[in-house]
Amino acid sequence: MSRSSPPEGRELTRQRVVEAAAGLLAREGREAVTTRAVAAAAGVQPPAIYRHFADMDGLLDAVAEHGYARFVEDKRAIPAPDDPVEDLRAGWDLAVEFGLTNPALYAMMYGEPRRGSDSPAHRAGMELLLGRIRRIAAAGRLRVDEALAAAVIHATARGAVLTWLSLPEDRRDRALLTAMRESMVTAVTTEKPAVRDPGPAGAARALRAALPQQSTLSEAEQHLLCEWLDRLAAGG
Repeated sequence: MSRSSPPEGRELTRQRVVEAAAGLLAREGREAVTTRAVAAAAGVQPPAIYRHFADMDGLLDAVAEHGYARFVEDKRAIPAPDDPVEDLRAGWDLAVEFGLTNPALYAMMYGEPRRGSDSPAHRAGMELLLGRIRRIAAAGRLRVDEALAAAVIHATARGAVLTWLSLPEDRRDRALLTAMRESMVTAVTTEKPAVRDPGPAGAARALRAALPQQSTLSEAEQHLLCEWLDRLAAGG
């Protein structure tokens, strides 16, 4: 059996340290994630941690990235419902359930806004969310523009989890989560396709969402049309 090359060995050690820190966070909370405790759990000497991470904040960033990556992998494994609004509900429920089952990690990831917010896994998760929103827009059922919809969906999921975690266990009621989810759905979607309603706004949003699939227009033409459609959608 061949020995690992130094770069491979370093990466394995780094991964072991991240997983050890994530495990401590899940079992014992944020205060338990110390240099000494992580080193003992990972089976390395404390100085080894600082060969991979500039400081403990860097390690916690890596733990957040690890959490985002796992979340994105779970999201991708679930088939999307045919109805785009039901798909939105399913994605929201999955995001909330991840927070409820990983409270310490979630509180670190979302209670500290800068943590992991520009990681590759976080960007991949946002792309999945934007894909759900575009499906709704293409069906003519998006009530607001895509950027605002993403902000509302993200804020309500994060608020639901952090509020739930702040409550005493005997006051945690699943009806709260359902009510927040349905208020989000009402805020960003319509019951019927907006393109059936009078006015150009719904049609503009639907066409705007479908543009990436077309190949007839040149890049310049598509850019100009996008500008017009954005103005029509905002005006509605």
